[in-house]
Amino acid sequence: MKKVLKVIFSRIVTLAVLMIIQIATLFFLILKLRSSFLFLYSMFGILSLIVVFFITSQRSNPTHKLAWVIPIMVFPVFGGLLYIILRTNGTSKKFRQRINSIYNRILPLMKQKEDIIEKLESQDRSAANQSRYILNSAGFPIYKNVETEYFSSGEEFFVSFIEELKKAKSFIFIEAFIIREGLMWNTILSILEKKAKQGLDIRVMYDDAGCLTTLPNKYYEKLRSKGIKCYAFNPFAPLLDIRMNHRDHRKIIVIDGHTAYTGGINLADEYINAYEKYGHWKDAAILINGEAVWSMTLMFLHLWEYISDTQEDYFRFKPADSYFEGLIAEGYVQPYGDSPLDNEPVGEYTYINMIGRAKKYVYIYTPYLVLDHEMTTTLILAAKSGVDVRIVTPRIPDKWYVFIVTQSHYEILIEAGVKIYEYTPGFLHSKAFVCDDVLGIVGSINLDYRSLYFHFECGVWLYKTKSVKKIKDDFVATFNHCRQITLEECKNVKLLKRILRGFFRLFAPLM
Repeated sequence: MKKVLKVIFSRIVTLAVLMIIQIATLFFLILKLRSSFLFLYSMFGILSLIVVFFITSQRSNPTHKLAWVIPIMVFPVFGGLLYIILRTNGTSKKFRQRINSIYNRILPLMKQKEDIIEKLESQDRSAANQSRYILNSAGFPIYKNVETEYFSSGEEFFVSFIEELKKAKSFIFIEAFIIREGLMWNTILSILEKKAKQGLDIRVMYDDAGCLTTLPNKYYEKLRSKGIKCYAFNPFAPLLDIRMNHRDHRKIIVIDGHTAYTGGINLADEYINAYEKYGHWKDAAILINGEAVWSMTLMFLHLWEYISDTQEDYFRFKPADSYFEGLIAEGYVQPYGDSPLDNEPVGEYTYINMIGRAKKYVYIYTPYLVLDHEMTTTLILAAKSGVDVRIVTPRIPDKWYVFIVTQSHYEILIEAGVKIYEYTPGFLHSKAFVCDDVLGIVGSINLDYRSLYFHFECGVWLYKTKSVKKIKDDFVATFNHCRQITLEECKNVKLLKRILRGFFRLFAPLM
């Protein structure tokens, strides 16, 4: 009984009930309007038609437009009013302006060394063009002489992370979508407490929606009492506000300005298989050491300034150039961020760039395969051009409805020659690409609408680093633990399941 009451009075249930009440109230008022004021109701219907024209004229993704247009046409007053409320919310406008103003202040601090991009261009014009896209669209430069290390599991990452945490002398920044109390987080927290007592600047930022079911409400107060600066990003509220749709899905760890991690790994026990949630959990992360960490530091401070309402002295967190003088590493490294507020899906276009320029092969890890038309077309063109395109998804999903959409994309891709593999031991949460033995990407960006369009995300673009080979080796080993999906399987799907897939695909951009 205690467990039932705990669920009933939990924060997530309370927020859900309040949200349903708002929507139900709006729906009731519209029905009342229809029965009492037919003329006014008709005017709102015309307004909804204007909203549809507005949506179709926008530069956003066509699939996302369709996901809004259909409910508006089916419920012409309710759908139109809901869209207007979401789009015109003043809080959302203020949110966008503040985030972008901080970014514009940070942008000039990320200067590209022209000799590096020119040297890359002399080696590989195609790779240089991909790098220039990231630089010109998001402002993040490419670096040379940066050490990288790829981790093919949460367990490998955790060992390295704990070692580096213990070495910290100045500051530690941690940004995660999910934190859950348990072996992993408690181990990390014990080190952070000790470092805070030693006078280090310790900062933790977690996404409030991501931690709705994993942390107590206002958990940041507990960390602050331990001397750790902490904020919950974009506190989730039961409001009809489009701002609630933009979450911080990034995983960023910066230690003393010279070492950083990113990838798909959150700070919870399932990510290191200390707790089995969906079978064996496979994830990936990457460590970078060198000047490129500056981009990761600024990424963290970007959202930290917004949520803490402060203005930082950025250079206080940048090591002297002499610190990296003895560092010599192969290849090029380019960390980058993607904001949902800049009208450019940098994460998706960076993926498309790599797939479209592949010559021999491109291998992809993604927990979700919720594709738009552009990504589907790119994958199909690459496969039909003779490129060995392979995508690995989970066999055991964490969200059944997203898995239905994921599987709905299999048939058209396999028909074109794309090879689809499902990771049979459990859930694959890695977000990694490898291409032609020279290019790689490791980050937080899934192949789904939330990651590509609505969330704050990050990744690391790699060219001819030692870590690229490790990514390739990881894929080759993982294929042996996967089941390849056949075209026959895709065609032998019952009608009811096909209808269900079609329904979820239609509304996938709003999930």
